[in-house]
Amino acid sequence: MEIKTDFLVIGSGIAGLMFAHKVSAVGSVALVTKRAIMDSNTALAQGGIASVMSEVDSFEAHINDTLASGDGLCRSDVVEMVVKQGPGRIQELIDLGVQFNLDESRRKGDETVNLALGREGGHSQKRIVHAQDMTGRELETVMVDHVRNQPNIHLYENHITIDLITHATRVRRGLVSTATDEYCCGAYVLDLETSQVRTFSAAIVLLATGGAGKVYLYTSNPDIATGDGIAMAYRAGATVANLEFVQFHPTCLYHPDAKNFLISEAVRGEGAVLVDRAGKPFMHKYHSDKDLACRDVVARAIDTELKKSGEDSVFLNISHQDPEFIRQRFPNIYSKCLSYGMDITRDPIPVVPAAHYMCGGVTTDINGRTDIDRLYAIGETACTGLHGANRLASNSLIEALVYAHKAAGQAIKALKTIDRGQVPALPAWDEVGTTDSDEVIMVAHNWDEIRRLMWNYVGIVRSDKRLARAKRRIEMIQKEINEYYWGFKVTAGLIELRNIATVAELIVKSALSRKESRGLHYNIEYPDKDERLAQTDTRFKRPLAD
Repeated sequence: MEIKTDFLVIGSGIAGLMFAHKVSAVGSVALVTKRAIMDSNTALAQGGIASVMSEVDSFEAHINDTLASGDGLCRSDVVEMVVKQGPGRIQELIDLGVQFNLDESRRKGDETVNLALGREGGHSQKRIVHAQDMTGRELETVMVDHVRNQPNIHLYENHITIDLITHATRVRRGLVSTATDEYCCGAYVLDLETSQVRTFSAAIVLLATGGAGKVYLYTSNPDIATGDGIAMAYRAGATVANLEFVQFHPTCLYHPDAKNFLISEAVRGEGAVLVDRAGKPFMHKYHSDKDLACRDVVARAIDTELKKSGEDSVFLNISHQDPEFIRQRFPNIYSKCLSYGMDITRDPIPVVPAAHYMCGGVTTDINGRTDIDRLYAIGETACTGLHGANRLASNSLIEALVYAHKAAGQAIKALKTIDRGQVPALPAWDEVGTTDSDEVIMVAHNWDEIRRLMWNYVGIVRSDKRLARAKRRIEMIQKEINEYYWGFKVTAGLIELRNIATVAELIVKSALSRKESRGLHYNIEYPDKDERLAQTDTRFKRPLAD
């Protein structure tokens, strides 16, 4: 079954939703998401959105904080664009109905109440716009409502994308004789309710599939974060970059019944202190900013403390703050911890680092375009140059909003140049010779093995020996997956396994390629930065002949 649309949006986080909302004014939109529309990393975002929204802050300060966090790899033009467009995108959200926290004590003139602003690690000023500690859920709720009420947007929930369709795909299948140029023209998508593969034909394709935290055994990410967009783009021939820079959030709740629950960096921004089991602070030993140091510093410090002590966790203590303030500022975190028997107004919170955010991804220009024509990537899927070697806290949502705006504008212009009356013939999905899977255990075993070896060998602290061991094993797993993949009908589990294996391999290859320690990438055999590698990205591109 072929579905024709002007815009195919893959992913339903804030980046995909905002892009779909904007382009629906000029054309039809198919929005594909592999679970329910609210299942996204955005919906779990607690802290907020970084933007210059007060008279004591400045664009220059936000730019400098971002560049410092990025440790020599940020693109200065991208940083400047995102920071300066931030306030406009925040106002756009307010106009759409997003309810941010307000600070009644701060006023401009006699009438306008300012937004309440928090502070997080690496920021020199308070600039985190937030909705309690559930900012992402507020954004998603408002934008999902807008998307559902747009007649031009057709929603396909429980549809997982298998692969992109490009002009090269058509050449390989004999529909055209030569590839005079390369462009993306659609995707194969598995309907999880019917187990049928649908062919989507589109003038413009947007990847907004989020990150790849599930490549690691311990992660703050939901189960959907399997690197789908990065893997699909790489297989299609797009360039990916800087995948060695995996951000480990320092403070995930450590409890046997707590799955993927993040303790927001905003908690430290409001005065929480990291302590050991004896209640002694330790961050002063690692950085002058102590508990407000950047995430890479804090994550490595916790990793070091745990290895020295042999303990399972450290603790985050905010109990010295006013109990009512804690309950009002962090209602979600308070109630979640209370459900596990911890009252954070009295008790320290056990925390450990966990894989959180990909600073690398599919390379794009300043308008979100990849190096495959008509294919765009935004949000965590993309490597725009904003984050460099380490993401500054709460810069992810503002990046998603700014790039959704930029990409939508560029895509609308591009649509006008494409003759939709001359839609190319797309090859149907070919499952001739395949059978129903009879070895589900293979998928489960390989999935588990990849995640464990990535955690053990390609984690917060790395070495060439561990990386080489991971590379050898992942290459063997890749062969097993490929043999299995082409012999059986696709399933959601097999598609995701194939994707996490691809992304894991790319992370390892990237880490082996960078012979220095910078930002989130720390190799004990190259503990120092090599200044010759400043502004040097680690790039990989799959030959189309593969």
